[in-house]
Amino acid sequence: MIGNRSIRTDLALEATEFVREQEQTKRDTAPQNLPGVDIENAGTQDIKITRVRVTSPTGEAAIGKPMGNYITLEVPRLKENDQVLYEETCKALAQELVKILKLKENSTILVVGLGNWNVTPDSLGPKVTDHLMVTRHLLEYVPEQVDKGVRPVCAVAPGVLGITGIETGEIVKGIVDRIKPDVVIAIDALASRKMERVNTTIQIADTGISPGSGVGNKRMEISVNTLGVPVIAIGVPTVVDAATMANDTIDLVIDSLLNEAKEDKQFYDMLKNIDRNEKYQLIQEVLEPYVGNLIVTPKEIDDVVDRIAKVIANGLNIALHQGITLNDVNRYIQ
Repeated sequence: MIGNRSIRTDLALEATEFVREQEQTKRDTAPQNLPGVDIENAGTQDIKITRVRVTSPTGEAAIGKPMGNYITLEVPRLKENDQVLYEETCKALAQELVKILKLKENSTILVVGLGNWNVTPDSLGPKVTDHLMVTRHLLEYVPEQVDKGVRPVCAVAPGVLGITGIETGEIVKGIVDRIKPDVVIAIDALASRKMERVNTTIQIADTGISPGSGVGNKRMEISVNTLGVPVIAIGVPTVVDAATMANDTIDLVIDSLLNEAKEDKQFYDMLKNIDRNEKYQLIQEVLEPYVGNLIVTPKEIDDVVDRIAKVIANGLNIALHQGITLNDVNRYIQ
């Protein structure tokens, strides 16, 4: 929820875009900078990086996201099996994580893989933990066999409320109280408001996470306020709602008809200029009696989630351990 406007997305970048689009529609001018929201662009053509920083309560209220830093990596070809791009994405993710984590030499890190391992679009978190360099036990029991620069990392995939009967936040809180990590890194699947960002976008945030909030299923917050230690959230949108898909499809059809039309272009221009957010609300109202709260994911989600899980895990492996490269990772993964 952004202000009093409903929008289904977990991405701060999309929330910012939504508010700027609304302001542009009201004023009929180019999008303006939002008070209390700073935006910085970086990266390359293959890996676009956008850093959104919410600096004040005004910015927080405007985009509906807590004050803090939100880093988005947009990799349009992330779904492809491109080894070079895979390695570049791992390294880019690691670089952004190093900046935001600011770890000490002996910092203990707890990685939490949120989500339901039985539901593929929601299994990203548990799959990331499968590919992590888990080293806390090695440093405790066989420290002489561990390379210099390796930090104590532990990981858990606590499941979801429907499986355990326990709020995920309560499970994580119990573990944090017991092992006392310096930072918690939570991995979760997200929701997007644009089809092109599904399975191609990675968001890093230092404000924690509310599992399920993007699909209207908000649970106990996992943040510094609830755990008492800093929480970094990493997520990838794996789903969109049906109204978003229908809205994007209509726009593509209108563009196609506009390009082919020899007459009546004025009619198609009129359709194209209908406010996107008003169109979305109309589609949502029309679909509700037939499909309800329908969430959609691509058919190749199995392979894509596996690939993205490895990207995030190896980005973490490089960021959390000093001097570790992709070639070193396999020695530590059982």
